[in-house]
Amino acid sequence: MEIKATDVKALRDKTGAGMMDCKKALTEANGDFVAAEKLLREWGMAGVEKRAGRTTNEGRIFVAQQENELALVELACETDFVARNADFVNAGTNIAETALRQRATAPNQNLEALAKDIASLIKENIALRRVAYFKAEANETLHAYLHGEGRIGVVVKFRANDPAAFKNEKVAALVHDVALHVAAFNPMFLDESKVPQTWLSEQKEIFQKQVDLDEKMKNKPAKVIEGILAGKLKKLLAEVCLVNQGFVRDEKISVATAMGQVSKETGYQLSIVEYYFAKVGQN
Repeated sequence: MEIKATDVKALRDKTGAGMMDCKKALTEANGDFVAAEKLLREWGMAGVEKRAGRTTNEGRIFVAQQENELALVELACETDFVARNADFVNAGTNIAETALRQRATAPNQNLEALAKDIASLIKENIALRRVAYFKAEANETLHAYLHGEGRIGVVVKFRANDPAAFKNEKVAALVHDVALHVAAFNPMFLDESKVPQTWLSEQKEIFQKQVDLDEKMKNKPAKVIEGILAGKLKKLLAEVCLVNQGFVRDEKISVATAMGQVSKETGYQLSIVEYYFAKVGQN
């Protein structure tokens, strides 16, 4: 008898088993939904729903890139053993490639279905935790870096005054090193222009209270205290802003200085448009 796609989907939604397994069960059960569900339980295929509540603190980040577009996804699981499983890796790669084709900016029904399929196969709680999409415009480039078997994923977008810049070895090395830097330090902001005023005001209040509670500051002139507060804020911004941080390749210079050096050496004007940091298990 003919098995309807709607019945296969309904059985899949209820049991969490893979599409092909649901179709096979319905075929063997002659279309009987209850009997097909029982068959799936007997085959051990209907366990995804029961596993759904289990913690998924492990996983892997996957990236797919084509020309000026890039997709990043995080596929979460329960154990690091599964995160290294070949089927899990293949599934994550497929999900990333599908997300790129769809230009998906968040998990959707189709991508979730692919995650459920691998969960049915591996018999572990597996979830699609994040999906991000990036596109480079004219004179821009995208570069992705995965660290620690995909536990950390970074995307950086650079802009140059000439697209030929990104074929230059020194520029390409800089772009990659900045991605390494983001993976190592996870900056809060790109530069001072990206710092929200609410956050900045909060930090100023904290520093002011620290000064107010410091007995050594009681008799200091107002201008001295203003200078101390400004110094504290400057130091903090150097710690949290990407371009102000000590460069991963040479902490004696800032990221901005390293970029300036490469610009001077190559003749290309370079800037960081944006960056993205993702770590397995973290929002």
